[in-house]
Amino acid sequence: MGGSLYTRGLHALDRETFAYLSPPGTWGWSNCGLVVSGDRALLVDTQFTVALTRELLDAIGAQCPGVVIETVVTTHANGDHCWGNQLLSDAEVIGSAALAHGLADEVQPEQLAALSGPSSPDTPLGDYMRRHFGIFDFTGVRVTAPTRTFTGRLEVPVADRTVELIEVGPAHTDGDVIVHVPDVGVLYAGDILFVGGHPIMWTGPVDNWIAACDRILATGADCIVPGHGPVTDPAGVKTFRAYLEWVAQRAEQAYAAGLSYWEAGSPAAIPLAYGGWGNPERLVITMAAAYRALGDGAHDLTEVLAHAADAEPRKVSR
Repeated sequence: MGGSLYTRGLHALDRETFAYLSPPGTWGWSNCGLVVSGDRALLVDTQFTVALTRELLDAIGAQCPGVVIETVVTTHANGDHCWGNQLLSDAEVIGSAALAHGLADEVQPEQLAALSGPSSPDTPLGDYMRRHFGIFDFTGVRVTAPTRTFTGRLEVPVADRTVELIEVGPAHTDGDVIVHVPDVGVLYAGDILFVGGHPIMWTGPVDNWIAACDRILATGADCIVPGHGPVTDPAGVKTFRAYLEWVAQRAEQAYAAGLSYWEAGSPAAIPLAYGGWGNPERLVITMAAAYRALGDGAHDLTEVLAHAADAEPRKVSR
């Protein structure tokens, strides 16, 4: 299903239900969703920058002329899913209470710009940040908090349709939410699901993330839009769930053996089944979170990112 869909832009999934896809799906290139009923719409997430969000809104205007976005659902607080919210000032912005509580603790646009801009440190981490984030222009971004929060589950009307919001965090972050459109069997997973790339677990625990995958499968949705990567189906969720089970087992065994989290997260440890996924160095970040749940102390974010940068496989020039 996903392969034929994975080109940049707005794609129809079913009756008045769309995915806005952003290949290659690596750092910062996130997907969004759109649910329309008549001339009303609900938007799932915005983009990383003001300019990219304008492209998103232009694509919606071209394909769905006259439609008014009344509601924006923010699946979690990472900037690549919500830093364009300011362009929808007339819409109600909904997120989990945990998301709203943690929003101020996220890396802010000006901080990320400093870490990834031309004057960022001349270190392996600085080089990593420039290569992955230096292409984004964070000028003018104002972090916009939800205007409405919830815990657990919330049904949101879109004219004569109903969309279900289900809180599944903490997992990827503290405030993860998935968005189910039951009348067409479509689900927007946010960063509870990555397809074709290694995920980042900022918060965990991994058992909660596995349970979140089970919540996705329990909805019966057969068309699932990940936060990053091509559109998939329940089989894709099961593959990702199996990866998380491997992460849990790897973390427990490595922790018991006295390995550091960055040793546990070495790309060399990744099974062949997941060896072709992008950004394998992100396993280091995930292992840092998994180790905290196993009793390790808190880890400095800059240190964690530096270890991830060191673990990034380098392309060998011929």
